[in-house]
Amino acid sequence: MKKMNDSFPEGVKDGIPIGLGYLSVSFAFGILAVGAGLDIWQAVIISMTNLTSAGQLAAVPIIAGFGSLAELASTQLVINMRYALMSVSLSQKLGENVRLRDRFLIAFCNTDEIFAVASGKEGSVGRHYMLGLALTPYIGWSLGTLLGAVAGNILPDVLVSALGVAMYGMFIAIVVPPSKKSRPTALCVFTAIAMSCIMNFVPLFEKIPGGFVIIICAALASLIFAIIAPVKDENEEVKENA
Repeated sequence: MKKMNDSFPEGVKDGIPIGLGYLSVSFAFGILAVGAGLDIWQAVIISMTNLTSAGQLAAVPIIAGFGSLAELASTQLVINMRYALMSVSLSQKLGENVRLRDRFLIAFCNTDEIFAVASGKEGSVGRHYMLGLALTPYIGWSLGTLLGAVAGNILPDVLVSALGVAMYGMFIAIVVPPSKKSRPTALCVFTAIAMSCIMNFVPLFEKIPGGFVIIICAALASLIFAIIAPVKDENEEVKENA
């Protein structure tokens, strides 16, 4: 039987690279938010109560343009709906010591990168590990927003754009190692990429919102490889090794 990862220090250690990546991306968000007319404290509160780069970046123009709450809510629903799928998947990795209130906190902190790191751990993940894993990214995201908001518009636009690209580079760095170790994982990733390209360049799909494209591609690719190359549970592994 595989062990449960429940070390808080180990979670903090695994979360440090994510936190450093978030620091640069949220720095750009802080600059954007203040440049759009938000106060420093407003930008920081947004980041402390939301952990979604795409959602926050999409919300700033709506807030600055005095958009309706319905428009803001529907935009966030579409962009962040993928977190529902990730949370369902992550719930299967959580250990027995994860209580209901812990699940709400973990769901609040569940981002693409935190999900990828937790899912890549051997065995289940416990309450203390998940809290440690989420701590550094949360601090990095909030602190980066504060620094960016205080800095204002002192940085050139090209540098701000480069900071935003850092998020994608960090996520690639998380996905590549497990893809190199597992052929089905690599094929699943390439299948999702191919589907995304098709839905981006084929005119038939051009009206589908970007958030739904992510959900559709991730769900279809996962379903295909869940059928083609299902992951064996621990009981099956024990029987085969007996």
